[in-house]
Amino acid sequence: MTQSYVHPQGICESDRVGEGTTVWAFAHVLKGAVIGRNVNVCDHVFVENDVVIGDRVTIKSGVQLWDGIELQNDVFVGPNVTFTNDRYPRSKQYPESFPRTVVEQGASIGGGAVILPGVRIGRSAMVGAGAVVTRDVPPFAIVVGNPARISGYTDTDGRKLVSSTQSATATNQPLARNDSLVQLRKATDMRGSLVVAELGADLPFNPQRFFIVYDVPSRDVRGEHAHRECEQFLICIKGAVRAIVDDGMNREEFLIDSPDLGLYMPAMTWGTQYAYSPDAVLAVFASLPYDGADYIRTYEEFRSLVSDRSAEKNSVFRDEASLASH
Repeated sequence: MTQSYVHPQGICESDRVGEGTTVWAFAHVLKGAVIGRNVNVCDHVFVENDVVIGDRVTIKSGVQLWDGIELQNDVFVGPNVTFTNDRYPRSKQYPESFPRTVVEQGASIGGGAVILPGVRIGRSAMVGAGAVVTRDVPPFAIVVGNPARISGYTDTDGRKLVSSTQSATATNQPLARNDSLVQLRKATDMRGSLVVAELGADLPFNPQRFFIVYDVPSRDVRGEHAHRECEQFLICIKGAVRAIVDDGMNREEFLIDSPDLGLYMPAMTWGTQYAYSPDAVLAVFASLPYDGADYIRTYEEFRSLVSDRSAEKNSVFRDEASLASH
């Protein structure tokens, strides 16, 4: 068992510090702070009372963690990151409570970034050095600039996703239905171009709803949800859109930039669309009518449901295997 270590020039007043955690020189941890296991608190870090830090967190030099801040497991905070906890600070005036600022599991914050009060930085997100975060950062998003804007997304291993796309010289036959990208039939002559899709044949389902997304500012993000039962089929009939498809275990990014290229999203798929071109028009076919109860709005709930369904399938498989062996 590895005990926590406090450098002789460090101060740790809290008795709720996990095994293997190190508090280095000139760092100061107040009495109410809670710190997990194997945390690295570097030189010149200050941790206030109402702060919760998970396991395997790295906090580089020059960081101050004020009341109301939570860093979940495996978070990285770069040097001189500035957290704030009061939207309207005045000398000697204190709010009744401080907004909660949460950095979710596996997220990284680059050196010199500024995090405003009450924001949530999603699981495995990456905040670029010097970024000013003024609103919530979605899971896996990469944000840069002032104010911070989404410039891309990471995969489950933390690497930046690179868009996949179908070759422009693809055949005129539809792809197999288990592929995410579906090539639709296109005809072109001097009179113009035509794209055709047979509902129920080229599309993986018979649509019961149709809507169009357009005039989206390029900095904004659409989607960021999943459906329990509803399937969707996306076609960018003008311009270009980048789309993330996430089944809870794997993530892939697609560039959809042609009206003869469709993206199929089965039920229980976390979908995100971003980087709309100024002229983008995105057509969406849905397998079911609108039902608010069908939406899964948070990534944590989505992950939990995926895990539950996977465990249920494994249980059924074991039961069937057991019966077959008798």
